[in-house]
Amino acid sequence: MSDQPTAAEPEEQSATGTPRHFGLIFAGLMTAMLLASLDQTIVSTALPTIVGELHGVNHMAWVTTAYVLAATIAMPVYGRLGDLMGRKALFLGAIAVFVAGSATAGLAQDMTWLIIGRAVQGLGGGGLMITSQAIIADLVPPRQRAKYMAPMGAVFGLSSVAGPLLGGWFTDGIGWRWAFWINLPLGALALGVAAFALRLPRRSAKVAVDYLGIALMAAAVTCTVLVADWGGTDYAWTDPLVLGLAAGAVVVWALFFLSQSRAAEPIIPLRLFRSRIFNVATLLGMVVIGIGMFAVIGYMPTYLQMVYGTSATESGLLLIPMVVGIMGTVIPSGQLISRTGRYKIYPILGTAVVGVAVLLMSTLDTGTSIVVICGYLFLLGAGVGLIMQNLVLAVQNAFPASDVGTATSANNFFREIGATLGTAAVGAVFTHRLTDQLDSRLSAADTKVLGSTDSLTPALVQALPDRVQDTVVLAYQQALTPVFRYLVPLFALGLVLAFLLPEKKLAGGDDHDAAAASSADDTAVGTDVAPELTRQ
Repeated sequence: MSDQPTAAEPEEQSATGTPRHFGLIFAGLMTAMLLASLDQTIVSTALPTIVGELHGVNHMAWVTTAYVLAATIAMPVYGRLGDLMGRKALFLGAIAVFVAGSATAGLAQDMTWLIIGRAVQGLGGGGLMITSQAIIADLVPPRQRAKYMAPMGAVFGLSSVAGPLLGGWFTDGIGWRWAFWINLPLGALALGVAAFALRLPRRSAKVAVDYLGIALMAAAVTCTVLVADWGGTDYAWTDPLVLGLAAGAVVVWALFFLSQSRAAEPIIPLRLFRSRIFNVATLLGMVVIGIGMFAVIGYMPTYLQMVYGTSATESGLLLIPMVVGIMGTVIPSGQLISRTGRYKIYPILGTAVVGVAVLLMSTLDTGTSIVVICGYLFLLGAGVGLIMQNLVLAVQNAFPASDVGTATSANNFFREIGATLGTAAVGAVFTHRLTDQLDSRLSAADTKVLGSTDSLTPALVQALPDRVQDTVVLAYQQALTPVFRYLVPLFALGLVLAFLLPEKKLAGGDDHDAAAASSADDTAVGTDVAPELTRQ
């Protein structure tokens, strides 16, 4: 085949420059984004039941970590290949992989099987998240893009609550396996819409894939996550295995970045780091969204079930105030950004609000009213809604169209590194504290009544004698809520980063502004940009 790019099929344009069938395309992209983001949280309310049934509480964190880890590794690959060879085929392939992983997880008979299914899901989910955002950048001018990125952020926020809610509803009803099987019809729908309506430029048919970079990146991410997940729980921090993994992570990360400086088409080009906007926005996303949001969402449903005795469904419903907060800020901020072209104030306000919310959550105890908890969750959501998609928009606006997928994926990649480390670190600290709390509070007779903590579920806790139940509940509370206080210094750092974020006004979308913006971007990142295809 020829390696010359082929222009996209001619199609009509609306007054805003969006293509024909854009409403249908956007609905398909939103569905894909919903699927990918939903499965980061859908297991949170079902986890106590899943690990109890499959006998694997010690591996509980891996049900979430496997998905996030695989998605993290996949993101830069999808982003870079999309820039080089076009996004439609990658998008369709990501849906197919995600659906296959969902079927595998739904059929799991043990924890190993389930974790493998979650990893396959992540390989597809990472592609869905990246290609959805990059396709919007392909089809919509920068200034108008904020209006469409905001609903995507709202979908991400919705999934953070709908996931635990659906997971709880399935667990209490037809079974937790439906948390995975529900993806099959929705995935088929998104696949059909994309195949029919999506028209994108087709680029080079021959691409120099950076296989060495991909392998080194996967090894580096895996070593990093294993250190965070095993250190202090399965193994002591001084254990030779943990020390070896830590040393391996440092070496492989160094080799990865060295390989990126020499590869013909690197997965994460080092020229991205010449942009201050990319550097600051990426660090801010790691701290506030990656660590802060996922650490809270991952463990709050279990906390509500264990401490307050709520059902899995009820614990999901109690997260609704958070999504109300997200939707209450993400859509209005997107509209205002499209109107003014300015975005910097929103990450500043959002970081401050998230920091305050997490500090308040660290004060929770067994006597705290659920109404108060809902108020704190609303505050957390309002802060997150001001940050999440606005950082992606700032990064996309800092680079020319030839690098928009690469920049988007790299930004999400490092944010997911933060999510992986944050979830694993909070889980490791929580597990260690819970073990210590139970050992110090339970007598030998109480421990015999409780049985193995490896299969500890909300239903088991509720069936315990009142005295033992009260002790276990207090141990859970004392093990988790102080961990939130440890995160507060990170949000203080995030606030400093938000003030340091450079602001580049969004281009208005007409040809003159777009050309000027592209020229400015090329100068800012110090790279020669290949001529772009013109979308007919």
